[in-house]
Amino acid sequence: MKKIALVTGGNRGIGFEVCRQLAQKGQQVILAGRKRSEAAAAAEALRKEGLEITPHPLDVTDSKEVETILAFVEKTFGRLDVLVNNAAVYLDEGVSLFEVPLETVRETMAANFYGPFTLCRAFIPLMRRNNYGRVVNVSSGAGQLNDMEGGTAAYKISKVSLNALTRIAADEVSGHNIKVNSVCPGWVRTRMGGASAPRTVAQGADGIVWAATLPDEGPTGGFFRDREPIPW
Repeated sequence: MKKIALVTGGNRGIGFEVCRQLAQKGQQVILAGRKRSEAAAAAEALRKEGLEITPHPLDVTDSKEVETILAFVEKTFGRLDVLVNNAAVYLDEGVSLFEVPLETVRETMAANFYGPFTLCRAFIPLMRRNNYGRVVNVSSGAGQLNDMEGGTAAYKISKVSLNALTRIAADEVSGHNIKVNSVCPGWVRTRMGGASAPRTVAQGADGIVWAATLPDEGPTGGFFRDREPIPW
């Protein structure tokens, strides 16, 4: 059977490329975007490439929309095999911990941590029921405590929290064929990464797709870049 994959923030950038690569591997991809029109347009662009894509609106910060997409997936497919938590915001580049507005911290945590937290709680029980799942939390080297420095506190803290979610979720489903990993795509040429970034979206998506298609003996509870483990 085709694997069923849900990619958040799939309408542009790395998420769009992840949708493409997963569909090229024969998966049925649900492309989720914050705006219905943007998700539909992105899905149509990939359909023109001959790929199976289903668009669906999803604001990951809205718990009711998470409930709606969960109901849609259960009714339409009866299961979810792959969850890629890609949607994120980057609102405080270079801003001091002592100057970043608290509302910016809240907005960042809502998208980058609480969104994936809510989606994991919604979909991992469905995966557990079918004894199969691959969850990829798209993280960042900015969330590595190993060599963390000052600035950009909201974004960094959100990614540290996301990595903690990876570790906790992976351990709690260790008795099932469910892999939960964090992946850093590197500095990629997207709207978030900027034009001077050295990596293409295809290069950034590669490690995410790898983690989303791991074999049963693959790793879980890890942090990876370019398919290799990196320090937390």
